[in-house]
Amino acid sequence: MSSRSRVALVTGSNKGIGFAIVRDLCKKFSGDVILTARNPTLGQEAVKKLKEEGLSPLFHQLDVTDLQSIRTLREFLQEQYGGLDVLVNNAGILFKAADTTPFPIQAEVTLQTNFFGTRAVSAELLPLIKPQGRVVNVSSLLSLQSLKSCSPELQQKFRSDTITEEELVGLMNKFVEDAQKGVHEKEGWSTMAYGVSKIGVTVLSRIHARQLKEQRKGDNILLNACCPGWVKTDLGGPKAPKSIEEGIETPVYLALLPPGVTEPHGQFVSEKKVEKW
Repeated sequence: MSSRSRVALVTGSNKGIGFAIVRDLCKKFSGDVILTARNPTLGQEAVKKLKEEGLSPLFHQLDVTDLQSIRTLREFLQEQYGGLDVLVNNAGILFKAADTTPFPIQAEVTLQTNFFGTRAVSAELLPLIKPQGRVVNVSSLLSLQSLKSCSPELQQKFRSDTITEEELVGLMNKFVEDAQKGVHEKEGWSTMAYGVSKIGVTVLSRIHARQLKEQRKGDNILLNACCPGWVKTDLGGPKAPKSIEEGIETPVYLALLPPGVTEPHGQFVSEKKVEKW
């Protein structure tokens, strides 16, 4: 590995969509591809599986809810590659409908990983993104559905083109607090913690894209949120209509947008098309 080698990294990629994105990037991306997992044993097993297919991903431990883990990864990328070319923020969790975990706990745990974890990784790794870099935040169409079931006041805030990261964090914290008090419906929130966490991811993507445009104007870094669709995985379940191969089309397309292309940026993309937020 030289510091000149290009590098792509996928969070939460020892199984499911993340694993399939790593597999596809190993075939299509010219450079190293890093598979990450919270559990090193599961991560190494996933790498071994891909090596048996003749591919050559690398492994690095990453727990998106642990700042030290994220910083260790950042130092590794800085040292070995002098930055990062492609970042796919895929790590996420979803409580199954039949899960009996009380809603306040579901709300807190889901947002901790899906929103706050994505935000923490972005805070540490976005400064490392090289010119012409690509960032893909895996969101969900459920973010749009959940947005539509929020109060008009909340919808207006989440759709605002001037919302700040601090304001968004405040809203995400308020959802968790309202859920803990049992007043989230009364306060105008969607009743789906996963959907609200993905509203956070989509809006965070819009904010970060805006910041990149202002702060790194000439670098042509493209950052988007996307929905893979409802996919047959551990998370999506067996009834999902899409195969994993179909599910990864949009995230991989966004990760490999060619140099010189300036759109899409700051968008919510599904089936390779920009959805109105």
